[in-house]
Amino acid sequence: MAEKCFLAVDLGAESGRVIAGLFDGAQVRLEELHRFPNGPVSFADTLRWDVLRLWSEIQVGLGKGAAKYGKSIISVGVDTWGVDFALLSKTGEMLGQPFCYRDPRTNGQLDAALRRVPRSEIFAQTGLQFMEINSLYQLLAMNQTNPGLVEMADKFLMIPDFFHWLLSGSRVVEFTNATTSQMYHPSNHNWSFDMLRKLGLPTQMFPEVVSPGTRLGRLREDVARR
Repeated sequence: MAEKCFLAVDLGAESGRVIAGLFDGAQVRLEELHRFPNGPVSFADTLRWDVLRLWSEIQVGLGKGAAKYGKSIISVGVDTWGVDFALLSKTGEMLGQPFCYRDPRTNGQLDAALRRVPRSEIFAQTGLQFMEINSLYQLLAMNQTNPGLVEMADKFLMIPDFFHWLLSGSRVVEFTNATTSQMYHPSNHNWSFDMLRKLGLPTQMFPEVVSPGTRLGRLREDVARR
């Protein structure tokens, strides 16, 4: 059979890469197409991710893949670290540069949350280890310092889902990403809306959660043209 190409974007906290997974019907081989540095950026006494630069690097890598493998490319997918997220407005504007989980704004947010909702209840609904870097405490910190921004949010997307949105326009969160947030109820197969309301968080922003491997759509035309 003709060799098929599957492009993967692998983003870590210190570096990123675009890889071609090549399958000839019998064996899989991997080829690194593009590698680039990553790291949080100090900005106005906060730590943020430079997602616009990362997006530029991703496009460079995809361009290299397209130039080399063309019509043999079957799909592209993105994986990153967990817990961090981006917020989008109804018109598709990014509401602020996404925070890095190392930003200290979450200090004290775990204890504050436990004063409103018992530890046992949060664990029963989410089943996740308690860490102040979790998305839940990041969102609580944001809601405390900038509640207007949180109210404006139309979609909450984990970082890999944010890049899938840039690639295809999809506004969903993949299941394994959602489970790192401490806001997802795995038994109910949905967000922990009751807990979120008790913590004073708006819930309109949380999108559909989809299974790993779900086809999200075709590349945006502007991305495909590049």
